[in-house]
Amino acid sequence: MLKEAIYHRPKNNFAYAYDKETLHIRLRAKKADLKKVYLLYGDPYKWTKDGWINFSKPMTLEGSDELFDYWFAEVKPEFRRLRYGFELISDHDSIFFGERGFAEEDPRDTSFYFCFPFLNAIDVFNAPDWVKDTVWYQIFPERFANGNPKLNPPGTIPWGSADPKADTYFGGDFEGIINNIDYLVNLGISGIYFTPIFKANTNHKYDTIDYMEIDPQFGDKKTFKKLVEVCHSNGIRVMLDAVFNHSGFYFEAFQDVLEKQEKSAFKDWFYLREFPVQSFPEPNYDTFAFTHVMPKLNTEHPEVKKYLLEVATYWIEEFDIDGWRLDVANEVDHEFWREFRKTVKAVKPDVYILGEIWHDSMPWLLGDQFDAVMNYPFTNACLEYFAKNNINAENFAQQLTNVLTSYPKNVNEVAFNLLGSHDTPRILTICDEDRNKLKLLLLFQLSFIGTPCLYYGDEIGLTGENDPGCRKCMIWDKNEQDRELFTFVKKLILLRKKHSAFGNSGKFTFLETNTNTNHIIYSKQSADETIIIVINNSQNNIHVTIPFDFTGKNPVDLWNNESLKETSKLELKPKEFSIIQVKQ
Repeated sequence: MLKEAIYHRPKNNFAYAYDKETLHIRLRAKKADLKKVYLLYGDPYKWTKDGWINFSKPMTLEGSDELFDYWFAEVKPEFRRLRYGFELISDHDSIFFGERGFAEEDPRDTSFYFCFPFLNAIDVFNAPDWVKDTVWYQIFPERFANGNPKLNPPGTIPWGSADPKADTYFGGDFEGIINNIDYLVNLGISGIYFTPIFKANTNHKYDTIDYMEIDPQFGDKKTFKKLVEVCHSNGIRVMLDAVFNHSGFYFEAFQDVLEKQEKSAFKDWFYLREFPVQSFPEPNYDTFAFTHVMPKLNTEHPEVKKYLLEVATYWIEEFDIDGWRLDVANEVDHEFWREFRKTVKAVKPDVYILGEIWHDSMPWLLGDQFDAVMNYPFTNACLEYFAKNNINAENFAQQLTNVLTSYPKNVNEVAFNLLGSHDTPRILTICDEDRNKLKLLLLFQLSFIGTPCLYYGDEIGLTGENDPGCRKCMIWDKNEQDRELFTFVKKLILLRKKHSAFGNSGKFTFLETNTNTNHIIYSKQSADETIIIVINNSQNNIHVTIPFDFTGKNPVDLWNNESLKETSKLELKPKEFSIIQVKQ
């Protein structure tokens, strides 16, 4: 037994409250090292003359990554407090593991074991329930639809008449979105994430000039209010993009600094290294990346904090938006985000707070800051396996296991699972325009744990390299749309809505990964049904035996809505899949 690989720590993703009465406990060990693991647990104050009273419960092997196994157990403490440890069994050893290390026998002493002092309900990670059943659609407003040409900025060119450049304007606006809301309803969308809509000097609007005003190219506040109302009346939530890490160059406070220099009342709003403040040849102030037009805001400053929190509440109170996506969230101080959460949740308790973080995000997901982050580790694993063929089935399962075990289960249930965005190449382009690869990507995304997001146009086959290529105009001529792909995506969304196990209510488990045939088999299990999905991610016909006993189960092919014979044998063509339902 390799003791050095065994790891556990209370709180975070290894011991946490799943709800107000349930604890989840996770243990890490060397891959294939332990044969059995038992959770030993009990109330710290229950003793007899023989010592502490504890109970034993077998843990399940939750999954494995490249190096480690992850063992999992769920327990409901009788009095909401717990001391616990582990009995570890390998082929050659049996030992006990607690906070003080290892022991040959159960010490029957609480001080040896880990402690979960008390399950306080207020400490339970609590994200909005509605998010779990939401299918998002990201809209880059300048490129979705032009509904009012009178609002076109100077230099606007005809819709879709050229590939976009960094400074191209096509005239997308709010009226264009309102006019096409039926398209989104038909697709099955229940949430829209808008990239910034506030007054700015660019087509992408990430260089905010005025956080309290809408950019005139999109419309006015009356039109935006109508847009939110139209969305809500059609069962669609609305999430806006907040750029609080930095402002735009023409933000009034920064312009005041450039004009008055050290005499400016706003000089402490930014991270200025010296005076005079200058942008060229290099900015002598902190910025987003090294972009002189995006000076970094000092969110630790009381006036900055007050202003931005007023912005955050204003758009909720006045327009009833349902969520904030927070740009460059990892570069803003944690204390600001803690106050942000308290402030916006006080106005609307079920508002969704989504941070843009591309790496491990546990420090932001402790329940005191964000509800979720953009799940780029999920994105990367999917693209590497399905689109690029850079990893095999086993590597993919390992990477996904690492994603799932990096966070508590209640965090994973609201993770924002995207395949592409305004910051990345189009997924069809990454797939070398192979529609079958794209379909497998979408199938996996829409059957996975979390809340999925489609980037506008991916459902009809838009292509494009990285920014600005990924920001092409939406195609509205049905003759130029991939309608078969649209129907495919619509069907997947419908499956997610009709079958709770297909979506967020199904426990996700890899049943098989095969490096020779490169296929994966996974299940989604709920109280009333099990859905088994087989994906052939290869260029060859394959024959698989599904590791599931179908005897007497009356399996149904959900994709074709046909009854299947009671067999576990299956033949799949290249890039083909099967979705099988078994009722409990």
